[in-house]
Amino acid sequence: MIVSIHQPGYLPWPGYFHRLALSDVHVFFDDVHYERRGLNNRNRIKTAHGPLWLSVPVRYQGRFSGVNFIKDIGIADTPWPRQHWRSLLMNYRQAPYFEQHASFFERIYQQKWERLLPLNVEIINYFLKELGLRPRIVFASELLVPGQKSDRVLNLCRALGATVYLSGALGANYLEVEKFEAEGIRVVFQEYHFPTYPQLYPPFLPNLSMADLLFNCGPRSLDILMSNNQSRCSIETFSRLSLGSG
Repeated sequence: MIVSIHQPGYLPWPGYFHRLALSDVHVFFDDVHYERRGLNNRNRIKTAHGPLWLSVPVRYQGRFSGVNFIKDIGIADTPWPRQHWRSLLMNYRQAPYFEQHASFFERIYQQKWERLLPLNVEIINYFLKELGLRPRIVFASELLVPGQKSDRVLNLCRALGATVYLSGALGANYLEVEKFEAEGIRVVFQEYHFPTYPQLYPPFLPNLSMADLLFNCGPRSLDILMSNNQSRCSIETFSRLSLGSG
């Protein structure tokens, strides 16, 4: 079983969904500390003048307070929903598939959101549905698994019965891989090569929100985000070979 774990971000980039496409189970890491200036509450879209950050204004207290867990982060009462919807509408209404998704985003930005996590999860689930991806989704906060950093990830994988942990590339900076191997869990680090695809306003810009790919490429989005990237089959083959040689 392939498990991946990540903090749920706002309007995530296609590389995040590449990991989800390869996963049997994906864990929303919702009970870790919110990262200021990270991607929990923001991402980029494309405009005729270059990339534009869409940021959700958040409310939090002291750095070490429990309310700074992602699941507890509040959203400030500002006109951000109107601004985000207007930015999407102005910059993507000419995109080939924008109209197919406009009603969802219009509804999202008409709602009043008290906390960041439900907003992010709602958007991620929509992207998953449109991409035809169906990993089992689990919230880390519901598993009641102890530990810190690498040990916490290992304990989550153990609790879920993982045979492979599909980590983001930055996991190489802190994961104690030998502990996973001792538990019969192989660690695979994601290598994502961002594909090019038709966009409005050339030249091409990589590393934008998944919304950019979906608005421009519609039903071809999954094939495009998986192109020239490691397949599920290759990860499963890696797992069998690794486990067999251990």
